[in-house]
Amino acid sequence: MPTDEDLLPELPQDVLMDIFALLEIPDFVRAASVCSSWRSACTSLRSHPELYRRPQTPCLLYTSESAGDNVACLYSLAEKRVYNLTLPDPPIRSRYLIGSSHGWIVTADDKSELHLVNAITAQQIALPSPTTLDSVEPIFDNAGSVVNYEVWQAPDDPDLDTEMLGRRIIVLAPPDELRNHIYMRAFIFPDPSTGSYIVVLIHGPGCQLSFARVGDCNWTLLPPGWDYEQCIYMDDLLYASTKSGRIDAFDLTSPTITRNIISDEIDYGGGHHRKHFYLVQGPGGGLLEVGWKAELVDAGYEELICKTKKFLLHKIDVAAKRLVKINGLHDHVLFLGHSQPQCLSAEEYPQLKANCVYFTDGGKYNWKYKNLPRDIGVLNLENDTTEEIVSPFWCSWPSPIWITPSLTAMNLSLYK
Repeated sequence: MPTDEDLLPELPQDVLMDIFALLEIPDFVRAASVCSSWRSACTSLRSHPELYRRPQTPCLLYTSESAGDNVACLYSLAEKRVYNLTLPDPPIRSRYLIGSSHGWIVTADDKSELHLVNAITAQQIALPSPTTLDSVEPIFDNAGSVVNYEVWQAPDDPDLDTEMLGRRIIVLAPPDELRNHIYMRAFIFPDPSTGSYIVVLIHGPGCQLSFARVGDCNWTLLPPGWDYEQCIYMDDLLYASTKSGRIDAFDLTSPTITRNIISDEIDYGGGHHRKHFYLVQGPGGGLLEVGWKAELVDAGYEELICKTKKFLLHKIDVAAKRLVKINGLHDHVLFLGHSQPQCLSAEEYPQLKANCVYFTDGGKYNWKYKNLPRDIGVLNLENDTTEEIVSPFWCSWPSPIWITPSLTAMNLSLYK
């Protein structure tokens, strides 16, 4: 008796690959389980990810205590369903998620070591040790194990007085607490010079910038600058913005990296007060500044939580050094949170809602705290109404983050 596999039409492998290259990754994974010929075509396609060009709808990655310590839950906005993904040790529930882009997540484990993780392929790559940051010195016991770190911190001054920054404040942090003191955000960008990736880290003291290419042994500190909040990579340059509104540019391919101040004095005008913001590449390639406005809500038991209420959109007129207010995104959609901000065309992603912001934990620091309820939702820019994406009771620790699924695997032999 013929099997179901025998009854399937036999298509050439190249035709199957062309078809499967048009699927969203969840459908692609299901196709691989249908029969041996489909599985072979999917395997070939995974070996040549450059042929897989289907734009992927961002997904929400979070964990759930009931799923297990090594399991990440991936909520597909395209399908409105959850997939469970088993990731390598250390357990994902013991890590901080400090950045995400191009299918990769930057995590800080319970020893404060950083890793790149691909949630779809489960590939994991170690990033340089935190001891290669200028502000961190390890303290060893007699057996040669790290028991503490000396961490240089800037004074707790929101204006980061330059004169005060000359005073070194040293704190002792055990390995599991170091990440609380030095990691702010991480960004992942393609590296045209190697065909791989660059990781840019905003870290203490004073929100400085360091970067490393995949395979590097050390973090490289960028020319002195403070108070950075956001980074974006455009036209082969790294742009970094500060709370005061300055935008700096760095050419990471140059033998001698220098800081080029693109905009130093932006006129915010109209009572625009910047509490927290995102730097986004908008429609047409220009820069957008998206201000996040939230309110503190009494959750009981002396606990205050942040609830997103509004996003303020401005185009950055670099030449005039000012912001130009815009009223909406029209046929585009924003993804904001602790991942790389994205502005996508709703026409290319029909499952998404146009003129809306999909957000996760917009607050600057609440992603570090285990017990705070999560601030996740979709905000309509036309009327500032918010709706839920996924039940907050499912989202626990670490703080959920947006990822764009990717089949890309790095050839680690290139970095040895």
